[in-house]
Amino acid sequence: MADSERYPISYQDFSAISRLIRSDVQLQCHVAKLLILCYHPTGRPPQVVARGGFSGLFPDASQFAYQFALSTSLPDVVLFCDLQFSSDKTGFCKTGLTLDNSTTVSEIFPKMERTYKVHGEDVHGWFSLDFTADQLIQNVTLIQNIFSRPSTFDGSMGMYTLDDIRVDFLKSLGAKLKKSKTKLIFRFLNDDVVEPSTKKTYGELAKDLKSIKDFAAGILVPKTYIWPLKKDQYLAPSTSLVKDAHALGLEVYASGFANDISTSYNYSYDPGAEYLQFIDNPDFSVDGVLTDFPPTASGAVACLAHSKGSPLPPPGSKLRMFTTVLSLAIKDAADIIDCSVQMTKDGVAFCMHSADLTSSTTAGTAFVSKSSTVHEIQNKSGIFAFDLSWSEVQTLKPDLYSPFAQAGLKRNPAAKNAGKFMTLPQFLDMAKASNVSGILVEVEFVISEELIKHSCAGCTHAACFISRQERGLGVVDAVTSALTKSGYDKETKQQVYIQSDDSSVLSAFKKFTTFKRVLSIEIQFSGASKPSLDDIKKYADGVRMHRSSLAQISGYFMTHFTHAVSSLQAANLTVFIGVLKNEFMNLGFDYFADPTVEIATYSSALMADGLVTDYPATAATFFRSPCSDMSLNLSYSILPAQPGALVNLAAPGALAPAAGPAPVLEPKDVVDPPLPPVKAVITADTPAAAPAADNTSSAAGSNAGNNLLGAGIVALLSLSFLH
Repeated sequence: MADSERYPISYQDFSAISRLIRSDVQLQCHVAKLLILCYHPTGRPPQVVARGGFSGLFPDASQFAYQFALSTSLPDVVLFCDLQFSSDKTGFCKTGLTLDNSTTVSEIFPKMERTYKVHGEDVHGWFSLDFTADQLIQNVTLIQNIFSRPSTFDGSMGMYTLDDIRVDFLKSLGAKLKKSKTKLIFRFLNDDVVEPSTKKTYGELAKDLKSIKDFAAGILVPKTYIWPLKKDQYLAPSTSLVKDAHALGLEVYASGFANDISTSYNYSYDPGAEYLQFIDNPDFSVDGVLTDFPPTASGAVACLAHSKGSPLPPPGSKLRMFTTVLSLAIKDAADIIDCSVQMTKDGVAFCMHSADLTSSTTAGTAFVSKSSTVHEIQNKSGIFAFDLSWSEVQTLKPDLYSPFAQAGLKRNPAAKNAGKFMTLPQFLDMAKASNVSGILVEVEFVISEELIKHSCAGCTHAACFISRQERGLGVVDAVTSALTKSGYDKETKQQVYIQSDDSSVLSAFKKFTTFKRVLSIEIQFSGASKPSLDDIKKYADGVRMHRSSLAQISGYFMTHFTHAVSSLQAANLTVFIGVLKNEFMNLGFDYFADPTVEIATYSSALMADGLVTDYPATAATFFRSPCSDMSLNLSYSILPAQPGALVNLAAPGALAPAAGPAPVLEPKDVVDPPLPPVKAVITADTPAAAPAADNTSSAAGSNAGNNLLGAGIVALLSLSFLH
């Protein structure tokens, strides 16, 4: 197989090679070894082909890349070797036409740059054919050529010759190779590239598959040949290529799969979902995929495929919570849906994850004049819910927040302004009509230590907390009233969770004996002292903790798990972890840029009681699969990340010194001052007795029990930014 940057094999050459291979059985296995293309007979699951080994993590075609591809993938994984030759005809595995962007050759031989014509264009660089095998083997080492991937292993491994692969890998696979078939696969380049011998583009050749059947057993095509992308990065309808090829007896392999590249928005940054689109859709399945991340492809084939209709485990065995679009959360099988409560200046409680409406609504353009800076919440200006009436909020549109938008990773832009704002009573009515097992109501007063220091200069730490609680007490009353009026104080089918970062807020809900109270811990910690655990149990039944508290990190690699989860669970506290996000930039290297591996780690290795996620469909797909049950003796499973497994491969000095361990929780970290009496905050431009404007009947119902002293009361409520 030639890489898209390599000289393509012509029809004539391909036909000649095909005739030669077919005439010599011994040569068949020899060529199979050279190209690493020995396949099992048909009637088997889709084949996983590892491009340059596990090249998504290690330098392409390196020793570690091939070894990890074998150890983390399906047993019959195919190792892909893009063949290059030295001037003395030694074969090397190295993807790409030039060596300079994936090896140290340009540093070692700075004067050996050459220019060759490729597809009629001049290509500059360092080429293997300009060096002897000894020059490359003795001097050149491999480096990662994609900046988002770890550079930790750069310069530690040399180029791999074909002789190396025979010794290290193929002997261990000898028994399998003897039972397999050797198949010649014709690789298509991009559809606008001209195939030199026919003078036709590869797109044109794809419409003449019958002629390819004369000399090849299958085709390898870029994945867009099968599922094209529209200009807006959403999927177009699939082509008939797979069906047409299968009708002729041609196998179809799709290329271009990687966990850490932007793909269609249809996949919601879930690489497993993309594989399923090719191997588990109702119309067709490809025969194999060429990927930089073979463990993810293996998991899709062995675990996730054909499990869409499987039931989820009971909610009590593993909870999944959700934090964004409520209608989709229910559709995507979230167990628990949540409402983070904000208050308008006229006393309407509604669901919104931040008091600052700038990033999640169109308030930034609609109410610029109401921009202000509230240092107790953040050190930047914003437009806050407590400065707008409910009628003003209703004039806004939602604005889907994408935490990695600056890196080009937007979230579902087609639904950017979809949905509507809900009052807390409306949320409760919707939840009761759904089949979710529970609801979570968040009452958060998050203020970072840094903000406290800056905004409360000259005042005590306690004074800062008293100030924020004075201004936020109305929210507690609003939540209490709404839950009672909706009958949730007597609800038996759906569990109610109250979450807050403030112990005094949780104390206010102690009278509801059926509610579960969850303390949101915003600081990073590695364990908990007994006094802190005793204090937590006075206020809460469980804890929601950040992912950053789960493991010791060194250079984006995990070195070991902390005792944070185990210490909390030993005290009989339920542990929720979040927020989980699918975007690969959010995942450490040990998770292989695969959000499903992170889910498996938290649920199976750390044994968390619940996961808080922005992408419930990804979690639901995993929990529906047999691989979510580690007690099953499966031949392949999606395994949790293993701290230290990767970092121990790094050369001495390749990583910066690890930071010291996070502190353990102490009582001062979890206990807050008592809530003071309600204090009205009357603004100069709002009459104290003014009635609430344009409230819905359900919103008005929630106001009746708020005990607010005036429509101008400010409920200063900030988002708990769940890292």
